[in-house]
Amino acid sequence: MWKPDRKSNIALYEQIADHLEQRISCGEFPPGSLLPSERKLAEQFDVNRSTVISAFAELRSMGIIESRTGSGTRVSTSKWGATPKNTPNWSRFAEGSNFLPNPAFLRRIREALAQNPSLIDFASGELSADLAPTDEITALMRENAYTSYLGYDNPQGSMPLREALVEYLNTYRGIRTTASSILITSGSQQSLFLIAQCILSPGDAVAIEDPSYCYSLPMFQSAGLRLFRLPVDNHGVQPEDIRALYKKHRIKMVFLNPNYQNPTGTLLSNERRKQLLDIVSELGIPVVEDDPFSLTSYEGVPPQPLKSMDTTGSVLYIGSFSKIAASGLRIGWMVAPHAIVERLADARQQMDFGLSIIPQQVVGQFFQSSYLGPHLERLRIGLQFKRDLLIQSIEKELSGLIEYVIPNGGLHLWCKLIPNISDSKLLEESIKKGIVFVPGSVYGSDLGYVRFTFARTKPEEIALGISRFALVLRQLIE
Repeated sequence: MWKPDRKSNIALYEQIADHLEQRISCGEFPPGSLLPSERKLAEQFDVNRSTVISAFAELRSMGIIESRTGSGTRVSTSKWGATPKNTPNWSRFAEGSNFLPNPAFLRRIREALAQNPSLIDFASGELSADLAPTDEITALMRENAYTSYLGYDNPQGSMPLREALVEYLNTYRGIRTTASSILITSGSQQSLFLIAQCILSPGDAVAIEDPSYCYSLPMFQSAGLRLFRLPVDNHGVQPEDIRALYKKHRIKMVFLNPNYQNPTGTLLSNERRKQLLDIVSELGIPVVEDDPFSLTSYEGVPPQPLKSMDTTGSVLYIGSFSKIAASGLRIGWMVAPHAIVERLADARQQMDFGLSIIPQQVVGQFFQSSYLGPHLERLRIGLQFKRDLLIQSIEKELSGLIEYVIPNGGLHLWCKLIPNISDSKLLEESIKKGIVFVPGSVYGSDLGYVRFTFARTKPEEIALGISRFALVLRQLIE
């Protein structure tokens, strides 16, 4: 992000005024639009608020902006030859859409990381560079010739990738399927989005875990769905809760993350899996199984997915390349009845005409290569090492202040704070100390929880990050 040059002979406030004028003239801030606050710009440009006030004064003197007490600072409508009657109200367009923005905490975390990339990151749910198979994928790209055709591919996904997934799912997940029953997506979130928008209808009732990653995705509310909670304990959801919700609300679908659940890290017990499948089969309710973390099992034996136990076709299975290899390639998949795959592929074609062919070829070749098995073993070892470092640091710095259950897989440690602390204060003070995490309330939970994600954090940063968090927590308790 742009910042003023402190070595320049031009005053900081003049640099900021010139920068804002350029953004205004390029249409980033149209006539009549509201500018960010003085405080926010001061944080963004890493200057004193008085410097931004001087920059605003310079722009006001040129008639470029105008300020009103209680209404903030806006771009002038007269300076640019525009009048309110012919200037679109872009703020109303931005705020009036049915598609809701991300939760405020997630937007604040993204903003903080953009402003200060050196923050110790316990928030991002992706693998660090040392855990990704970068060298292996580079070697594959050198060794293999890629198609010379760079046009649109099948909206259902590349056939070679789907065929590779048939073998991969059978070998690693115990799921028997066919290429025609697989839809390639840009990741788990697109799979969930397609289901919410194209299979369900506004007003439909669905059940999701509590806490759950799904609560952090406003796509469900944007689709007009009614969300009902399935509380998660140390063994996952209680299957009988599904029956109760069906009787009371006629839920039409259940969304589950049964293996190393995000955010709690819990594993749905085998007994409950069987009971759950019996209940949804009896009621005729489909289950969407999101399974991004199974192959991270630290014990080396991945838990069985619900889909591999599904004898009645009740489970839509979602997987992703992001959590086991490389998020930047944007490859996910869904296993579903062919009628559903066709419906969602048609919707995908309306959105983007299908994914880029080259990442699909790369991922298909990686799945069929000798690199896959050794990479997964290194991934498990690396994640377990980071998890253990995190737990050691918490035991040292936060003993008596935090409770948790040690996960046997996944990327997250779910923690309950014993003192009652405001989520917003804890996050803001932590950002000032150089760390970010996700407050538990983002996931629908009660106040007093935090999710520490250790996949992105460098091993040498973990102890320092937790010591900073402990310092903030103790200061807020006093």
